[in-house]
Amino acid sequence: MAEPKKAAAGPAEPRTRSIRVVVLALMITMLLAMLDNLIVGTAMPTIVGDLGGLEHLSWVVTAYTLATAASTPIWGKLGDLYGRKGIFLTSIVVFLIGSVLSGMAQDMGQLIGFRAVQGLGAGGLMVGVMAILGDLVPPRERGKYQGMMAGVMAVAMIGGPLVGGAITDHLGWRWSFYINLPLGVVALAMVTVVLHLPHKERSKAKIDYLGAALLTVGITAIVLVTTWGGSEYAWSSAVIMELIALGVASLVGFVLVETRAAEPIMPLHIFRSRNFTLMSVVGFMAGFVMFGAVLFLPLYQQTVQGASATNSGLLLLPMLLSMMVVSLVAGRVTTSTGKYKIFPILGSILMVAGLFLLATMDTGTTRFTSGVYMAVLGAGMGFLMQITMLVAQNSVELKDMGVASSATTLFRTLGSSFGVAIMGALFTGRVQDEMAGHGGGGVTGKSAQLDASSLAKLPDAVREAYEYAVASGTHIAFLVGGSVAVVALVAALFVKEVPLRGTAKPETPEDGAAAPGRPAAMESQAV
Repeated sequence: MAEPKKAAAGPAEPRTRSIRVVVLALMITMLLAMLDNLIVGTAMPTIVGDLGGLEHLSWVVTAYTLATAASTPIWGKLGDLYGRKGIFLTSIVVFLIGSVLSGMAQDMGQLIGFRAVQGLGAGGLMVGVMAILGDLVPPRERGKYQGMMAGVMAVAMIGGPLVGGAITDHLGWRWSFYINLPLGVVALAMVTVVLHLPHKERSKAKIDYLGAALLTVGITAIVLVTTWGGSEYAWSSAVIMELIALGVASLVGFVLVETRAAEPIMPLHIFRSRNFTLMSVVGFMAGFVMFGAVLFLPLYQQTVQGASATNSGLLLLPMLLSMMVVSLVAGRVTTSTGKYKIFPILGSILMVAGLFLLATMDTGTTRFTSGVYMAVLGAGMGFLMQITMLVAQNSVELKDMGVASSATTLFRTLGSSFGVAIMGALFTGRVQDEMAGHGGGGVTGKSAQLDASSLAKLPDAVREAYEYAVASGTHIAFLVGGSVAVVALVAALFVKEVPLRGTAKPETPEDGAAAPGRPAAMESQAV
């Protein structure tokens, strides 16, 4: 009996090796998308000093974010229609072109425009990575690879600011964009040579241009509301109200168009799967919480605990390391057992617990204690970040893998926008109220944020009042975050355990007899 097993193991080994090489290329590509904003954020003061245009500073990030969010569902659908590999390679090329042009920008207007080009490409990078992984690896084995992707995210968030600072100091800010070229070329070459997907016959269906346009307008309006509300414009201002009305009208029109389109840009039938809809909710909440935490934790540590801002990525190390380790473990367990329902539940419980623990921090909380609280939150995020994508992909037909991946990514992105906006508004409002009550209202003229050197120059009484105000603002932000995260826990409780396929799908050409629906094991959980 030993010989047949040995013989059977032979063909599997090259396939495993090949998949690992492809996954390495995908990880490099994902690193490109994750690192960019973090590196550029560190270089922004130098960029403004060189190009000027301080009043347009926020648009350097906003243009990238808008283009990424708006293009994500379109890239996913194009991959489903015309083949994953070609569309993915195109997105890499667009991203690299945008990077080169951004590095060559001569004024802030050019930089904003070129960042939008870069963002268009970035929208295809994330969804392409996840959709290709969904095509290559059966769900039962996918967990361990998606755990590795979560590790890439953690590495990027830790290393991004460090790399950005080093590049800006030693090579100049333009290299914060040019650094994408060597990584991108390597990824481009590896994907071109190593990635082999079943042939897909080019779809003759017309692209849903109207649906794409309405969705783009709706997403743009939502992101602008969450970006500008409470900062550039008051929440009750005419601009914000008009954007809200435009966003609602566009999304209502989008839903109506999608019900009639021959090949909708985001098929509404995927939301009939209970698990897919629930994972969209969990992903939205995870994005809401994670990016809010990434914004306010360093601010609290720098202001209240006196940490240095130089290595800001290291301040989040307890949360990110915990997230990476737990994600890898969850992926391995999912692969070995085929079970996954427990992970969204555990993740949501830990996320809620971590946020309420963080809400207890005050001016006397030690770095060790806050580090433990961050580790609890990170563990919750580790259980959720990739499992949500895995369950969502397992809940749809193979032909909808791209739109499922893009929709899940989009909901997480929108969640992060809402999280930063809502938690930010609550934080700033509380800081301003506390400082006004202590006679230090003038301090909040700098958007309720001061660096360590500015704090040191304040009178002791004002500095102590400001530290208390920031701790109070952090408390209310995380308290609301924890309350919102309860929604994720409720959604996770209703997830249905649908068996994951344990073996790869036969390499049937997509233009032949490949079944358009999902495999039998991936039965629908339609409500």
